[in-house]
Amino acid sequence: MTHSLYISTTEAGSGKALVSLGIIELILRRTTQVQFFRPLVHVPDGASSTDPAHPSWDEDIDLLISHFNLKQSYEESYGLLAPEANDLLAEQRADEVIDTIISKYKALESRADFILCEGSDYLDENSAFEFGFNQEVAKNLGAPVLILASAYGRTLEEMINPVQRAVDAYLGHGCDVVGVVINKADPEQIEAIKESLFQHFGLRGWLLSVIPYQHRLSSPRVRDIAAQLGAEVLYGHRQIRNLATNRIVAAMQLQNSLNWLEPDALIITPGDRGDIIAGMLQAHQSSSYPSLAGLLLTAGLKPDPTIARLIEGIANPLPILSVKTDTFTTAAQVNEVHSALLPDDREKINLSIEAFDTYVDLERLEKQISAVRMQGMTPKMFTYNLMEQAKRDRQHIVLPEAYDPRILKAAAVLVNRGIVDITLLGNHHDIQQALNKHAITLDLDQLTIRNPAQEDCLQDYAETFYELRKAKGVTLDNALDVMMDVSYFGTMMVYKGDADGMVSGAIHTTQHTIRPALQFVKTKPGFSVVSSVFFMCLEHRVLVYGDCAINPNPTAEQLAEIAISSADTARTFGVEPKIALLSYSSGDSGQGEDVERVRQATQIARERRPDLLLEGPIQYDAAVDAAVGSQKMPDSKVAGKATVLIFPDLNTGNNTYKAVQRETGAIAIGPILQGLKKPVNDLSRGCTVDDIINTVAITAIQAQAEKNP
Repeated sequence: MTHSLYISTTEAGSGKALVSLGIIELILRRTTQVQFFRPLVHVPDGASSTDPAHPSWDEDIDLLISHFNLKQSYEESYGLLAPEANDLLAEQRADEVIDTIISKYKALESRADFILCEGSDYLDENSAFEFGFNQEVAKNLGAPVLILASAYGRTLEEMINPVQRAVDAYLGHGCDVVGVVINKADPEQIEAIKESLFQHFGLRGWLLSVIPYQHRLSSPRVRDIAAQLGAEVLYGHRQIRNLATNRIVAAMQLQNSLNWLEPDALIITPGDRGDIIAGMLQAHQSSSYPSLAGLLLTAGLKPDPTIARLIEGIANPLPILSVKTDTFTTAAQVNEVHSALLPDDREKINLSIEAFDTYVDLERLEKQISAVRMQGMTPKMFTYNLMEQAKRDRQHIVLPEAYDPRILKAAAVLVNRGIVDITLLGNHHDIQQALNKHAITLDLDQLTIRNPAQEDCLQDYAETFYELRKAKGVTLDNALDVMMDVSYFGTMMVYKGDADGMVSGAIHTTQHTIRPALQFVKTKPGFSVVSSVFFMCLEHRVLVYGDCAINPNPTAEQLAEIAISSADTARTFGVEPKIALLSYSSGDSGQGEDVERVRQATQIARERRPDLLLEGPIQYDAAVDAAVGSQKMPDSKVAGKATVLIFPDLNTGNNTYKAVQRETGAIAIGPILQGLKKPVNDLSRGCTVDDIINTVAITAIQAQAEKNP
């Protein structure tokens, strides 16, 4: 059991970033007090150790602090710069090196429940020294060691020998080893590698896991190629983040080169090959050929003015780079490009965490770190539970706003992680064009695309809508027009059972999103009002706020119904409901129409659901603060412990959730609609990709609950 872990690799390029991402993601499900530390940071070529340290000097520190929003500065995150350590060692001051590292480590440790240390990189001629240095640091920090090795391009013997040497060295130095992870393994060799690991270390009770090689993770983006080759970006700056998973040297005639195209390929060709340049741009636009990553023009030759004019007429062209080296040299240099994992690379970060969750023995790892104190329901644990719960019984969710890049990015994550089945509403070609424009990697064959105007079911949907709404004056012609609207079409899919739920609102207004549901999905039996909640993910707990989005001035009966719906929603998502109906006074201390309405709502809710713990009227501070609650309402089972907070009106609720979100940095997930027979949920037009992913997962869980009440 430990509150720290030291990742030590057997060589550079073993994939520490993937493992660090996975470990911190796991720990954040237990506590928010997590820190990251590197004992030694290398200074890049061209920089001086006397310069102010910059995040670009260490990609992993920058990545982990930025992605997880860790509460530490870059300077706090490392012990020494490598030149500083070398100078001290040259002066026979090795103890000072270790003392400095320990001092900075302890400063972070003092405010952390868990601290992850990442050993040095073995990047230069001092690799042998760094191996012993890492042992000395791990021992002095008292951090158990997780050994990480790469199996890429190695036989079993070539892979296991350095691992055995590392294990022997750390154990011989008095360090505690807790596991071995092999990364970048050939998928066909995974079982053989596992067997070898267990033969060597299986009796020790360690974590032993194997992660397969993933080509997309190891592939550079066009921006990496441009930066590391010193290339000039001629065109396509907006798509510079395209992933180049394949490289093709186009030296043949165009008609022959086209036969070699592969998805996301970087085409390398001399800059005077106008036929290749024009042909590849056309192939990228054609549905008959795969989408490309970009073009890399060699020999310092720029496109002929006529070809340049052609490119300039394309609204969003592929990235086109130019280098001065010849084609052969350039191709060799591209193969050596380092694939950086940067904080804005959401796709690779998600792939890394998903690979870690899938292939690492999390149960064994959690046993090793079980000394980490659980701090209630952390935001990471809440969102992790959402994804796992949605996966267990995969539902079919329709997303009407298929051209919005946020929707497409979210769909890519949802599909790749197997969280839900997705239907996008729109034209297949236009959706593919949107993917290309925004450099989003999403295989459209992994989901369903439906174009309302061309669907065979359009007539049936229109007739159903007509029957449901003819009493309101709707004609069949009207119904056909209405069903061409993606919000109505998507909602009708849910109504007819062709989808389990719908999520919209990234582009459309709340009214546009929920009006169809109010018109024909309707409320559940026994409910008269549709309301909403937000899941407020605070630092150490998750609270449920309702209603902050739908009902302006609910009556006492409606408030009671909102409280009951919110309690049921909370329980569905793992939050034990203790319901506080809020007002400006607590208990019997206040009088007035508004307080009386809350008092009546509390009584109605208690009569309808005597199984629920409810308190009201109660002030916010008395509801959530144990000290205040015990003073103002000492006999209450809810005061100071409320998890579901019901606001008296929309003005109070909406402003409160936004104030808490802005002032505390809380994650607000919602609004989540409740009270409908089938789940339809509304997004904010300012939603992020994470907001969409979370809302889709919640919608899927609501659909599960409707099927299995």
